[in-house]
Amino acid sequence: MAAHFDLPDIKLFVNIAEANSLTRGAERSHMSLPAASIRIKNLEEGLGVKLLYRTSQGVTLTPPGQAFMHHARLVLQQLGDLRADLSEYVKGTRGHVRIFANTSAMAELLPTLLPKFLASHPDVNVDLKERLSHDIVRAVSEGKVDVGIVAGNVRTDGLETLALSEDRLVLVTSEAHVLANRGRIDFSEALTHDFVGMIEASAIHAFLAQAANELNRPIKIRIQVGNFEAACRMIESNVGIGVVPFSSASRHAKTMNIRMVELTDEWAVRKMQVCVRNLQALPAFARELVELLVAETTVAA
Repeated sequence: MAAHFDLPDIKLFVNIAEANSLTRGAERSHMSLPAASIRIKNLEEGLGVKLLYRTSQGVTLTPPGQAFMHHARLVLQQLGDLRADLSEYVKGTRGHVRIFANTSAMAELLPTLLPKFLASHPDVNVDLKERLSHDIVRAVSEGKVDVGIVAGNVRTDGLETLALSEDRLVLVTSEAHVLANRGRIDFSEALTHDFVGMIEASAIHAFLAQAANELNRPIKIRIQVGNFEAACRMIESNVGIGVVPFSSASRHAKTMNIRMVELTDEWAVRKMQVCVRNLQALPAFARELVELLVAETTVAA
């Protein structure tokens, strides 16, 4: 027999699971404890599985409960997205695209591409945030964002992906730095020197911190800045060295006295790709954005 449950059941279950308590979950749902208990009991009986372990300390999720929680959050997220999208229609804005992108895409690809897209789609808004690649994949998988732009060796199982350009990271030094004339270098050796880093909120900061942590080495950061141009200017003044996307470094090298040194680490050369849950399920304007991303990077390559 098919299980029957409604949106209040889903919201109640999520509230109980997040609070690890039937009482607090019922309160969050503005429901009495007996009413909440009956709803959860009916939900479990209808599904034919136990969703919660009940103890004197509260409640925890059973394996079926964890699966239900995953899908319940997706349903609530999609409902929120639906409300947000419909509100855009009310305001006179036809569409809304949510994008998570890594640092290189944020700095090099999207600043030139998004103005073209927005100019040709005056009735579409874009919500853009910078994240690490594995966080982007998770957000796309969970339906929190429409489009993700990732780089490197990241698993995208269950998602549709389209190849973009190569994302290569290089070490940047001043012309006077001791490493300026090196052709190639390991990141581990570079860590013996002072660095100019990006702000902690940036994805590349977290990425490099993770790479250093895997080497059991700290990054000796003298200063953190908000963009690659500022980083290159600090590096030019011999404040420290830094890791910058090749495209940014080569552009700034035309006007600044900086040098680029190849990083030998495998993670320094990364393939960028767009990932979506289902390309055909996206609104037409979101598909057009993905197509523009692919076309622009193909031309650039």
